[in-house]
Amino acid sequence: MRKLTTELANYLERIEDLRGQVGGLVSGLTPEALNWRPIEGRDDHATNSLAALAAHSAGAEHFWIAEVVGGRRATRDREAEFATLAASSAEIIRLLENTALETREVFLTLKDTDLKDTRQTAGRTVPVRWCLLHVIDHTSLHLGHMQVTFQLWAGGRSIPSPLWYERLPHDPENERRSTPGMADSPGDERL
Repeated sequence: MRKLTTELANYLERIEDLRGQVGGLVSGLTPEALNWRPIEGRDDHATNSLAALAAHSAGAEHFWIAEVVGGRRATRDREAEFATLAASSAEIIRLLENTALETREVFLTLKDTDLKDTRQTAGRTVPVRWCLLHVIDHTSLHLGHMQVTFQLWAGGRSIPSPLWYERLPHDPENERRSTPGMADSPGDERL
C-alpha cells in the first residue's frame, strides 16, 4: 500500500526543492556573476544580484520558519541580505545548507495539527500554514528573479529548470507511468 504524504512533509519537500534550485543556480558561479546587478542604483531603482537574492531567500525562510513558527530568537538582518557580496558560491551554498538544517529542525517539532495554530509577528496574528506557504511563494518569486538575472548576465543563456514531473517526490508508481517528453501541454516540453 502506498504511503500518504502529510501536509507538513509536502511543504518541506516544496521548500527544499526550491532552495535546492537556488543552490543549483549559484553553484560554481564566479564572484563576478554572483554579485552582478542588472541595474545599479539605489532603493526601488536598483535590481538585486544573485548573491543578494539567495541571501534574502534564506533570510526570509529563517525568519518565517525559525523565528515566527519556531519561536527562535530574532537574528534576521534584512538590510544585510540585500547588501550581500559573495566571495564564492561556496559561501552562498553554506548559507543555504545552514538554513536547511534549521528549517528541518523546526519541522521536526511540528505536527499537521499545528498548521491551524497562529503566531504573532509585527503586531499581527498569522496562521502557521500561511507562514509555510508564504516561504514557498516568496522563494518561488525570487527563484524566478534569479533565473532572469542569470540569463541577463549570461547573455541570454539559461540554466535548465527541472520539469514539473522531475520535481515530484520519489515514487516508484510515478516512475513506471513516466512518459519521456511529457509536458504540461502538447508541444511545450520545457514548461
